[in-house]
Amino acid sequence: MARTTKKARRWRARIIGALVLFALLAGGWWWWETRTFRPAEDAYPDQGAFVSAESGAVEFPVLHAIGADFVYLLATSGADGEDPAFARDYAAARAAGLQVGVVHVFDPCRLADGQSANFVTTVPRGQAMLPPAIALTKTGEECDPQVGDAQVESELMTFINQIEMHVGKPVILKVSPEFEDRYTIAARLERQLWLTRDRFAPTYGGRPWLLWSANHALPTQAADEPLEWVVVQP
Repeated sequence: MARTTKKARRWRARIIGALVLFALLAGGWWWWETRTFRPAEDAYPDQGAFVSAESGAVEFPVLHAIGADFVYLLATSGADGEDPAFARDYAAARAAGLQVGVVHVFDPCRLADGQSANFVTTVPRGQAMLPPAIALTKTGEECDPQVGDAQVESELMTFINQIEMHVGKPVILKVSPEFEDRYTIAARLERQLWLTRDRFAPTYGGRPWLLWSANHALPTQAADEPLEWVVVQP
């Protein structure tokens, strides 16, 4: 009887060990698969990256060689922020043969006039660039004092109009899930959408998107730090 009990315990321990090992292996595989995920090029032929100073040194010819057709560069933030790598990366990306677009991070705590002044003095006019993108991540709840929803939306619309006058083309709205949850802006502004969701195609915009950040931190040979990998809706 005692032998049977000991034997049963050993088998239970082996089974539990095997299950734990399987869970660890499956978790490791999923982590690696998610970390290195890039949508298949046959499904999304046009692919690229979003780059800022936080990306570190970027070798744009290498980025082009590993499958990027375009790059979006962080240019400005709010009324007085300018990405320190923008001018360098802009020249290097164009020299590498990449299509280039720029991103402004909208600050709901600041008026549109100051933000558009920052943008137009930083981003060259009349260049053959992709449509600019406005990153919408912060909400008025973060402001001190807080800013009402109506004011945030009013200033955003003013900023959009000012930027479109400067560049001569419609902007793209790079909307985060948090911003969309707060303002449901995607359904009410008739602009192309840039949405974000690792590995799985995003649906929170409520309508078709143009750009998808499919991996927010893809390791590549082209940069010191992982890059936000972006694809275009075919």
